[in-house]
Amino acid sequence: MKKALIIYGGWEGHDPDGVAKVFENTLTDCNFEVEVFNTLDILLDTERLKTYHIIIPIWTMGTITDKQMKSISQAVAHGVGLAGCHGGMCDAFRDNVDWQFMTGGNWVSHPGGDLVEYEVNIKNSSSKIVEDIQDFRVKSEQYYLHVDPAIEVLATTRFPIADGLHSLNGYVDMPVVWTKRWGKGRVFYNSLGHQSDIFNIPEAIELMKRGFMWVAEGKDKCINEYKDCGV
Repeated sequence: MKKALIIYGGWEGHDPDGVAKVFENTLTDCNFEVEVFNTLDILLDTERLKTYHIIIPIWTMGTITDKQMKSISQAVAHGVGLAGCHGGMCDAFRDNVDWQFMTGGNWVSHPGGDLVEYEVNIKNSSSKIVEDIQDFRVKSEQYYLHVDPAIEVLATTRFPIADGLHSLNGYVDMPVVWTKRWGKGRVFYNSLGHQSDIFNIPEAIELMKRGFMWVAEGKDKCINEYKDCGV
């Protein structure tokens, strides 16, 4: 049975408890053994982290120590998947550039706040994560992120919609969903997730579920192909 670790906490405005419950239920339905912690202390146990197929951070605007960062980085580099959403992953530790390097980007703004109506545009891709998923609309925060040019972009949204100092730059297609690699580990991110109810949208939760499956499959691939995965 595949194993998943959910770590939730940080700023309460992003409903970490609610999002954690949604993801726990999703993974349980997919036959994962799920462990849930509301502390970052688990990150200090590198060998334990290496036993999971996937680690899911749900922790906005927190602080991670150098030892915790090194530990999770080593686990992902050895094949453990990393997946998350919204500020719970790409605004988790905004003062730690190593975290941003591993996850592929960081939030910088959401013009218009949490009531912006916008479209998520699925990119043409060979990735099974977006196979047969169509463009869909949401009403939520539209995340403007600074992103790693190495990511594989699977979905985007177009700025500007809300007015702001950014508007005169013209149209920008901002990544919403992406994947990347960190050593032998797979990384998945979805910028949706301001509140847990966004995952009542079928496309939104399906993207997360497929992202979870994709990163977890990377762990099994690592075990089969490499002798030095540390698992």
